[in-house]
Amino acid sequence: MAGHEMMLRRLYSLLIYCAIPFAFGGVLWRGLRDRGYWQGLGERFGYGRTGSAGTVWLHAVSLGEMTAAAPLVRALQSRYPRNPLVLTTATVTGRARARGLFGDTVDVRFLPYDTPGAVARFLQRIRPRLAVIMETELWPNLFAECQRRGVPLVLASARLSEKSVSRYRRLEALCRAVFSATSLIAAQTPEDAERFVAIGARRDRTHVVGNMKFDLNLGEGVIDQGRELRASLGGSRPTWIAGSTHAGEEEQVLAAHSTLLEREPHALLLLVPRHPDRFDSVADLLSRRAVRFVRRSRGAAPDGADRVVLVDTVGELAALYASADVAFVGGSLVPIGGHNLLEPAALGLPVLTGPYYSNGRDIARLLLRQGAALEVADARELAEALTRLLADPAERRRMGAIGRHIVDSNRGSVARLLELIKPLPALSEPLPAAPPAAGC
Repeated sequence: MAGHEMMLRRLYSLLIYCAIPFAFGGVLWRGLRDRGYWQGLGERFGYGRTGSAGTVWLHAVSLGEMTAAAPLVRALQSRYPRNPLVLTTATVTGRARARGLFGDTVDVRFLPYDTPGAVARFLQRIRPRLAVIMETELWPNLFAECQRRGVPLVLASARLSEKSVSRYRRLEALCRAVFSATSLIAAQTPEDAERFVAIGARRDRTHVVGNMKFDLNLGEGVIDQGRELRASLGGSRPTWIAGSTHAGEEEQVLAAHSTLLEREPHALLLLVPRHPDRFDSVADLLSRRAVRFVRRSRGAAPDGADRVVLVDTVGELAALYASADVAFVGGSLVPIGGHNLLEPAALGLPVLTGPYYSNGRDIARLLLRQGAALEVADARELAEALTRLLADPAERRRMGAIGRHIVDSNRGSVARLLELIKPLPALSEPLPAAPPAAGC
């Protein structure tokens, strides 16, 4: 390693060591409300059971990325059945989603903090033959240790914003070391590919495969599940869903629903907060506003006086979307960056989004431009769009058909990625002896 790169790596590692007490303290603190945060604590430092050699390791940072990775996970299981699969994530919701999707067919863990010792312990235990990192998770120590152990490393469905380019350019030497450890980059768009090259990625290792989120598999029977759910909620009631909402957003959603009720007095809102540790605070918000609601976890169906179903459960968002007439996707009325618009679009629903959709800008612009989605700036515009769409079934069908066509016509990213992976070292071959750990 060149002297400047070594200095930057050491400085980076020092900063990570300084940050870990705060990050781990946050995990312990959140565990007071959600015991899921206290599971796998040792995994965050690279500890855990030792698995079989020759694993395929895939990392998806959180709930949304884990859902997007599901088609790739199933394709890897099908193509390389002899290689155990390890899935890592950084969040409790991502871990729960992985277990819900794949059960005990995969080994689910938390990704360790990016210190030399933690990543060395982690890789020593899982002994991967191939590493696949979803989207843009660039961890210098982890990537360097993969390179030292000869583990091919792939950035899958990779994306990079223009704002990130200027930030990474200030760390050019560190980025160059990161990309020297990367076997290939499978970018979402040509623009993403050029941005990766601009910060040090090798052009001959950078390819465009499309966005893996278009390959989403909603699961067998999700439409039927949606119909059954709709019947249990009161099938004739106009029903809309606000999925993956955040603090500061539920207030706007409830204001829009209050306005909607003036025109559609029987309308029902399915309110789905993004994070489980906020379920109780959202229930308190509903109570303070004197909104009649039921909690999904209690199992009771709403009666005619209930105006909201608070969905305080995890793992059934697709069926909930399938039960609704219109979908608003959260994280977009507050500056979070928005969540996955494709799930409701694939189910044939008209989609509403706020102005903050930077996490999936290309997808949002495509849906907006072609008429499958509408952008709303605030509670007033959200209420207006809901009132118009709930009164116009033909317009809902038109928008829904466009969205479904967009999803279907953009599938294929997983197949293109697998073709790129194929020339990498054969996954079924035995691993070479692992080198000694780089640190402790």
